[in-house]
Amino acid sequence: MDVKILKGMLLGLATADALGVPVEFESRMRLRSDPVKGMRAFGTWNQPAGTWSDDTSLTIAAMESIARLGRIDYQDVMENFLRWYERDDFTATGERFDIGNTTYSAIVRFKQKFSTSTECGLTDESSNGNGSLMRILPATIYLYSTRGKIAGDELRIIHEFSALTHGHIISRIACGIYSLIAAKLLDGKNISEALALGMNDAKIFYGSDASFKNFSRLCDEDFDALPEDKISSSGYVVHTLEAALWCLLNTDDYKSLVLKAVNLGGDTDTTGAVAGGLAGIIYGVEAIPTEWLSILKRRDYLEELCADFNAVCQKTS
Repeated sequence: MDVKILKGMLLGLATADALGVPVEFESRMRLRSDPVKGMRAFGTWNQPAGTWSDDTSLTIAAMESIARLGRIDYQDVMENFLRWYERDDFTATGERFDIGNTTYSAIVRFKQKFSTSTECGLTDESSNGNGSLMRILPATIYLYSTRGKIAGDELRIIHEFSALTHGHIISRIACGIYSLIAAKLLDGKNISEALALGMNDAKIFYGSDASFKNFSRLCDEDFDALPEDKISSSGYVVHTLEAALWCLLNTDDYKSLVLKAVNLGGDTDTTGAVAGGLAGIIYGVEAIPTEWLSILKRRDYLEELCADFNAVCQKTS
């Protein structure tokens, strides 16, 4: 794995997250009249410009665990999530200011030793927010780097990684589809090819599961032609996955992609982060506007973490 790819992924994710933080929960109509064009301060969470949220925090909490131990250890990842929740570790400014309900429930269950690590995530259908999708890329990239593929065995690990906080099959499948597409991008495919090939693999692996029907729109070869008003940007994991991929299909550079994603409104930071992580793989860190990176909180730390993570991927590949 080239460390540049990791930096593209993580800085691409964190930058898009930070762009979305000030306007989280804003309506699409409101953002049409006052669209995000660059880094903003304050807004929804009253944070300085360049501040990223739980999307990036949980991603780097996962990365730090894998980099330190040289393997995926579910218990240790959850310990890092608990450190983030209780001690404000892995935050942009030393303050945790956002947490999803399902992630919160999982961390509480873990702290109370109510469940084993991979059983902490709620499994009811109403607990299908995007909280595991937004942090799945470290597991995906580690598995791809060390095993050379994302297939059956790797997908089962991805499912367990999701289940740390989100255990329902819809969340597991969403993380699996996203990982399959990411693997195709890492193979050098463009986004259209990656979506088509990834969904073909997904149909083979998940096709017999009734829950796969929730992702049927992604199997449509005309998915990219859907009008914007048919794309939802709520916190539901299927909506986030669709919105991120639709934005990627309808743009051809990092800046356009993340601005389109954030300006959909709703769960702006997570839609941006999920799209931005893949965009960073596609376009590279060089494509992220320097004026945004110069404001991004803890950029040096994020880059150092990428180097540590890459070293582990190189050792075990």
